[in-house]
Amino acid sequence: MPRHVLVPLDGSPQALHTVRFVADEWPDARVTLLHVIDPVQAGYRAGVLPTGSEDWYQEAKADAEEILAEGRDLLASERESDGAAVAVETVTEVGRPAATIVEQARDRDADHVAVGSHGRRGVSRLLLGSVAEHVARRSPVPVTIVR
Repeated sequence: MPRHVLVPLDGSPQALHTVRFVADEWPDARVTLLHVIDPVQAGYRAGVLPTGSEDWYQEAKADAEEILAEGRDLLASERESDGAAVAVETVTEVGRPAATIVEQARDRDADHVAVGSHGRRGVSRLLLGSVAEHVARRSPVPVTIVR
């Protein structure tokens, strides 16, 4: 049974489903909720004005705080219904999501990663890639992919 689970959140319904799964499966585990700000999402908008990248980053940070708060609140409500104590940490990092998740699992001494999957197949998976697959292949600890 994992003692410390890393749960990456991207604001999707699949990520919130993963939070519920972790609360049900490992009610006593310490949880770190991670949101990765992907600079690639800034696109050309960040380079238009000298202050554009800073504005984009501030918006991304505010979004990250909302996403993590939603995950923390959901985890707390799921665990309270079971009577378990809430041990949760929230972290925001900047980088490529899949690589950053793997790095954070190692750096934070997580012994398990639970990641949501969007369930893409075919061409969309080839074009967009699969963060969950990358994490599963490169993680130093076991990974549960929740769909």
